[in-house]
Amino acid sequence: MTAELMANGTKEKWDPALSRLLSSLQQAKELPSTEEDLGFLSELLQSKELHALVNVHNKIISNGASDKFFPMLSTSMHVMVDVLEVLAAKLQVSEECKELFYLLQKPHVQGLLYSHDAIAQKDYYPHLPEIPQEADEDEETIKIVQLVKSNEPLTGAQSAEPIVGATIKTDEETGKIIIARVMHGGAADRSGLIHVGDEVVEVNYINVEGKTPNDVLSILQNSEGTITFKLVPADSKMNVRESKVRVRAHFDYEASNDPYIPCKEAGLDFRKGDVLHIVSQDDAYWWQARREGDRNMRAGLIPSRALQERRIIHDRTQAAKDGDDENDDFDREQIATYEEVAKLYPRPGIYRPIVLIGAPGVGRNELKRRLIDTDPDKYRTPTPFTSRQMKPGEVNGKEYFFVPREKMEEDIEASKFIEFGEYKGNLYGTSADSVKAIVNSGHVCILNPHYQALKMLRTPQLKPYIIYIKPPPLERLKETRNAVHARSTFDVNNSRGFTEEEFNDIIKSATRIEFLYEHFFDEVIVNDDLAVAFSQLLAAVNRVESEPLWVPASWVQ
Repeated sequence: MTAELMANGTKEKWDPALSRLLSSLQQAKELPSTEEDLGFLSELLQSKELHALVNVHNKIISNGASDKFFPMLSTSMHVMVDVLEVLAAKLQVSEECKELFYLLQKPHVQGLLYSHDAIAQKDYYPHLPEIPQEADEDEETIKIVQLVKSNEPLTGAQSAEPIVGATIKTDEETGKIIIARVMHGGAADRSGLIHVGDEVVEVNYINVEGKTPNDVLSILQNSEGTITFKLVPADSKMNVRESKVRVRAHFDYEASNDPYIPCKEAGLDFRKGDVLHIVSQDDAYWWQARREGDRNMRAGLIPSRALQERRIIHDRTQAAKDGDDENDDFDREQIATYEEVAKLYPRPGIYRPIVLIGAPGVGRNELKRRLIDTDPDKYRTPTPFTSRQMKPGEVNGKEYFFVPREKMEEDIEASKFIEFGEYKGNLYGTSADSVKAIVNSGHVCILNPHYQALKMLRTPQLKPYIIYIKPPPLERLKETRNAVHARSTFDVNNSRGFTEEEFNDIIKSATRIEFLYEHFFDEVIVNDDLAVAFSQLLAAVNRVESEPLWVPASWVQ
């Protein structure tokens, strides 16, 4: 058989391996077989489709071994995010940085980088099911796995010395020791050979039948160097890829103080406001996570949303029984545990509204006035609406938009106002459209609404940056306000200082706002010294304009 075949009247070079297979068919004729089988194989081996597939296969194999096509990195999307963060800090300094910053956010560029990473990581390979191996019914498949002992946890219900990055438990039905959890990024996970549900038969050639998890831990703790596991594979194992979910935590967590965590050494401590990368939510009660930006590849255990919500409800119910009046309406507000977030990058010519929330009398109006005075052409506040009659000298659209009461009531019913109220028989309010108009005109909208307006403001359409203006402790509050002879904002004429009762009301109101809406705050500024608080406000506003910041994930979808 020649190594060249005729295809469509032209001479085409045939793959040598296929030529050898075709030649072998001549010898196969001497073996017991049918003409039909030989004809089928001969036709298959000479088909153009098979020739093309072999050609592609050879190209991939040869190019894969060539330095010419070797990818320099497989995480260009991650690099792009880091570059965007660096560029964001230099937008005001360099036009070139600004141009590159917006170029890298174009869908076509990001699509190209995503495709590059998929090819570099060979993510295009098909995921084929494993071929079942025939075995006797009584025969059990065994796998031998060797891991190097390291600083990672393997434990049962009790605490133990960190070892290989997995947890074990006794199966309630069979009494056997099984793998309960594999920690993402740990030694067991990196091996790719240990899966949840695998039965542990031997550890370092010691049979563990009839032993408890703590007995197994003792064997592991006394082992040195390489640890050898003999395992019976679970009936079904799934190669679950890491989740890409990021969440912002709305509570503090310390694993060492949690009596219910399966393994304290495997726990991940975090603080309120930290952004966490959730890598696995397979367990209903214990998720696996890393702190965002943490170089440690091994994930840690944190309570799931369902578990933490249950704990919060229990604690607040108990507090209510004990007579804590702060919790009288906890069941009406959102129980804050984790909020899924994503990074929002600054948008050219479109600024996020700045919302100042705080107790009446805490100083929001003065901070707002000072901010607008720094650049009145840039910072704007919406003109309110009212149903009262226009006074002499007033201009419609300047001090207020004057509209009939029926029209305001109709718009309020249609949820067109972010806040509204009634004073001396007249309605007053701020419309959502007036906020959007300021944003769409390329200005920064500054708001200091009542805290109940937050639910109307915090939407994907407005994307506000919410700054909570917090009062200092009571004694410091009285000291700082009295020192500068601050005028009471509770007095219509602003002609006197704050009373003792008003100072107490500020603290009480602030406590309530924090309890109900703390999970909405993007930043907290303590208004102790007014000059310091204002400088912090300026810095926050500049960050919003120039840096990528974490926002609810629904805002960037």
